[in-house]
Amino acid sequence: MPLKLRETYAFDHLSLGEIMLRLDPGEGRIRTAREFKVWEGGGEYNVARGLRKCFGLKTAVCTAFVDNDVGRLLEDFVLQGGVATDFILWRSDDGIGRSTRNGLNFTERGFGIRGAVGIPDRGHTASSQLKPGDFDWDMIFGKLGVRWFHTGGIFAALSETTAALTIEAVKAAAKYGTIVSYDLNYRPSLWKSIGGPKKAREVNREIARSVDVMIGNEEDYTASLGFEVEGMDHHLTKIETDAFKRMIEKVVAEFKNFKVAATTLRKVITATKNDWSAICWADGKFYESRKYPELEIFDRVGGGDSFASGLIYGFLATGDPQKAVDYGAAHGALAMTTPGDTSMATRKEVEKVMGGGSARVVR
Repeated sequence: MPLKLRETYAFDHLSLGEIMLRLDPGEGRIRTAREFKVWEGGGEYNVARGLRKCFGLKTAVCTAFVDNDVGRLLEDFVLQGGVATDFILWRSDDGIGRSTRNGLNFTERGFGIRGAVGIPDRGHTASSQLKPGDFDWDMIFGKLGVRWFHTGGIFAALSETTAALTIEAVKAAAKYGTIVSYDLNYRPSLWKSIGGPKKAREVNREIARSVDVMIGNEEDYTASLGFEVEGMDHHLTKIETDAFKRMIEKVVAEFKNFKVAATTLRKVITATKNDWSAICWADGKFYESRKYPELEIFDRVGGGDSFASGLIYGFLATGDPQKAVDYGAAHGALAMTTPGDTSMATRKEVEKVMGGGSARVVR
């Protein structure tokens, strides 16, 4: 991929998406909780944070908060993560959240036979009301310069205006030669009120025309872009991997602008034990990461986002598809060993796992 020279940009990476407060009951259940631990999280933001905290790149986020104490708490989390807040838009607080509010996400980690549970409370949020024209893309991509722009199907599905804004953003990034990645992340519940599967395909297919790096599993490609291949069930088996390869061959034949297509491969044994790996198509070839069989999971939320940030770092740092998918798989695996949506790993730890390092104590 043509990567921008370092002298020509202000940011290595920029994400567009919603950031919510995650309320985590720890080892308990939401329905019986008496206290919650608070984190921040959001699919697109998690990628920017991982690239900053784990890999040391200069990143920023485009989003919106309501200007009250909850919004300022979210800002404080973003600042702690080292992500630039230059492009956060602030909306007036009406006192009770009637017109706009900050989003919440109640999340159980799951354990054993009990799966993880996510209950978002994000109606009428400031981010869901973002619309075309809210950000000066000519200034951001043209004057400041960004090497890599990332957004995804969760943000695009929040409202009709965020769908339109996402289309505007990816086209602007492509115009200025910024690499564009997009995580399909199809969620039926989000598209339901704005046109359902038909609208999802209409929006995502238009976005896809400006995308360089597409991320998503077979369900995402089927629901969001309309591709189907027999034998797909997203289990970590030879049959599934071969079926995914056949699907990607169909996808890139239509979307010739795709330079990379990648996904994680996960077989859920229990909520706390998964087989885990990843696959990446680039330069007409497929590259597979090493496999992590029976990976022990502490908190699965954010594993896919950490895969994306590792993949992006690998391409920016090396340009090598094999190293990129290896960075992605290892970073995603490590991110799921700690609580919260965002990664707590270091690049040194990621590279140790990539090299087959053990979990022996470090002294």
